[in-house]
Amino acid sequence: MQKKFNVNGVCYPDRHYMVDLNGRLKKIRRLVDNGDYFVINRARQYGKTTILRALKDFLQQDYIVILMSFQKMSSAKFKDEASFARAFARDFIKKAAADTENGRMDEASILELEERCRDDFDLVELFEMLSSICASASERIVLMIDEVDQVSNHQVFLDFLGQMREYYMNREETMTFHSVILAGVYDIKNLRLKIRPDEVHRYNSPWNITADFDVDMSFSPEDIVTMLRTYEADHHTGMNIGRMAEELYGYTGGYPYLVSCLCRKIDEKCMGWDTADLRMAVRDLLKERNTLFEDVIKNIRSNQEFSNLAEQLLLNGANVVFERSNPIIDLGEMFGILAEKDGKAAISNVIFETLILNYFTSVRATKALINSEYIEKSRYIREGRLDMEKVIRKFAVFLKSEYRREDGAFIEQQGRLLFLGFLRPIINGTGHYAVEPQTRKNARMDIQIFYGNEEFIVELKCWRGEAYERKGYDQLAEYLEARGQQQGYLISFSRNKKKPKEDQWIRHKGHDIFEVIVEC
Repeated sequence: MQKKFNVNGVCYPDRHYMVDLNGRLKKIRRLVDNGDYFVINRARQYGKTTILRALKDFLQQDYIVILMSFQKMSSAKFKDEASFARAFARDFIKKAAADTENGRMDEASILELEERCRDDFDLVELFEMLSSICASASERIVLMIDEVDQVSNHQVFLDFLGQMREYYMNREETMTFHSVILAGVYDIKNLRLKIRPDEVHRYNSPWNITADFDVDMSFSPEDIVTMLRTYEADHHTGMNIGRMAEELYGYTGGYPYLVSCLCRKIDEKCMGWDTADLRMAVRDLLKERNTLFEDVIKNIRSNQEFSNLAEQLLLNGANVVFERSNPIIDLGEMFGILAEKDGKAAISNVIFETLILNYFTSVRATKALINSEYIEKSRYIREGRLDMEKVIRKFAVFLKSEYRREDGAFIEQQGRLLFLGFLRPIINGTGHYAVEPQTRKNARMDIQIFYGNEEFIVELKCWRGEAYERKGYDQLAEYLEARGQQQGYLISFSRNKKKPKEDQWIRHKGHDIFEVIVEC
């Protein structure tokens, strides 16, 4: 049985899915050597814990490194200052045990800290003792605290940061930690917002001493190539490494957890390392319930402004400048959902796009489809193959006969959601879809549909007359050429009282296009 080890909640077969961290560690070391205090704030399951553990090993020859985590500290430890101070001191003593035994830390100072952990122990005493420990240690001490989000809604933690800030400001006179690293999702400047959400306190940080942390922790295409090359040297699958790395990056945007999950699925299920099997891995991943996906949807559901922005980006290709001073964009980037692409705000990867679109179609666009005979899967599957022409014909009939808005109006955005809502139960379990990001504007959207080993391209657009329609044929033919597809499908939403023309197959620039006009 293949040996596995666990990193950051992801099970990696062998050693192959660990990218080379040395370059990143060297950049972080420069911050530590400078004596900087900084925050590694990245989205969930982005490799923060992995990087802290690797950094501890990387630094410990020259520094005493104390790596703590607030993950397992109960809320009771933060009910008041004394409880927190005692809990922190005891955990610090435990983490310092090895360096105390080998003489790098002064045993008498550690014992005094332990003896003073009584009921009235407070933050002032805690930091006095920590300062004494730093002064007596044989090496400079680096403090790293993981999972600070677990306690960031407690006032006592902000008071703790305030004490640390004071010692930092006076460190030429009073010994303290050489460098401090906090890791979590939230940036420190946003912590006070969780406790006092009024505007006055929005950016009144208790810890405004931090250096910028600009180390890219995502997997670049080169990282993925290196990872796959190591795997291929051991397993000899015959994969096209460059193509697989490109496809993996295309789906994930380099999000470490997503890259690792897809590779793990292919490896564990003994799939082939090719495009078709990667698509099946994507399909399986999108069907899972996991902490990351639940967190993405939670952030969409809990913030209506952010939800509206995501919907405009996904369905209408809204042109929104990526501006971090915009709190909605800042939060979206912090959660790993938004990214900057060519100066514009965009959903950070294709998997998140599909996940969020699935959510929108599920809660907003499928009410009219409940118990509808039109989405009976058996109607559209013949000998294991999807009959896309029939899917599109029936969608047109459904929209005309079943779907009505109370005010009689039709919104194109709603039409897009309805098509995805119509399609999803048909392909669910065997296929999935993705939306081409460059085609969401100007009343046009291209959808890639994967079912089994086949790919289908469907373009959605508004009917604006014959001249505009010919331009649409050109666009679809170019996209089919780029995707290596012979056939394509075109759905045009028409507001005309009379259908402009009948459904038809046409031959255009060497490609076969089936066009349906939907009256709405």
